[in-house]
Amino acid sequence: MSELSVETRGHGARALVLVHGWAMHGGIFAPLIDGMAGDFTSYVVDLPGHGRSRDCTLPLQPAAVCAALRARVPSGALWLGWSMGGLFALAAARDAVLAPRALALLSATPRFVQAPDWPQAMPRARFESFVQALAADYRAAVSRFLALEVLGDAGAQADLRTLRRVVFARGEPDAARLHEGLDLLERSDLRDTLPTLTQPALWLAGRRDRLVPPAAQRWAAQAMAQGRYLEFERAAHAGFIGHAGAVASVLRELAALAA
Repeated sequence: MSELSVETRGHGARALVLVHGWAMHGGIFAPLIDGMAGDFTSYVVDLPGHGRSRDCTLPLQPAAVCAALRARVPSGALWLGWSMGGLFALAAARDAVLAPRALALLSATPRFVQAPDWPQAMPRARFESFVQALAADYRAAVSRFLALEVLGDAGAQADLRTLRRVVFARGEPDAARLHEGLDLLERSDLRDTLPTLTQPALWLAGRRDRLVPPAAQRWAAQAMAQGRYLEFERAAHAGFIGHAGAVASVLRELAALAA
């Protein structure tokens, strides 16, 4: 089995674990990491089937990935999960070995698809149409997803150029793993686990996010004992690209709070 790729960047005293979203890889965090090299030592994960972990045969499941990371990243780190990566960060929060000191959930949600008691999410019909599009033309579906990630952002065109440049920079993600990721997004529901988590948690939302409604993140923050909600007015789903300085600033504050 090829090993899960974890890249170490920076030289700061605090440890930061970063987990990317669907169809991407850890390289997408470069604009954020570069501005925090003196603050954090970053452990940048490529999820199974993605980027430098393309040949890793681990299942794309939070429990399996967290088990593999126990010997690869330090205990007591700050964890940042973007989009689908938020599910892995939340799973780490329940792992006694990893024991994150704090969580930053960036454009993430405890449940991605709508339910009768969960209107603040993507409508199921729209999600299923995307699954069908992926099966028909995987490159076109990924391109459409990238456009949705920046739609509405103040710097949408520049951010989209960045996403398109980076998405295949470490090779194409495995198509089967993309379907596996959509399955994970469709069936995951972590709403009931949020009140059990004790770490400080910062839910960072883009007001113009078209994939994860800010209302979902606001609800999630309120469901946690130490949850906090922060909204970037001019940002969309991939807002950390064009708003890297602002995101870095709040991460420093969160790390100081949890020290």
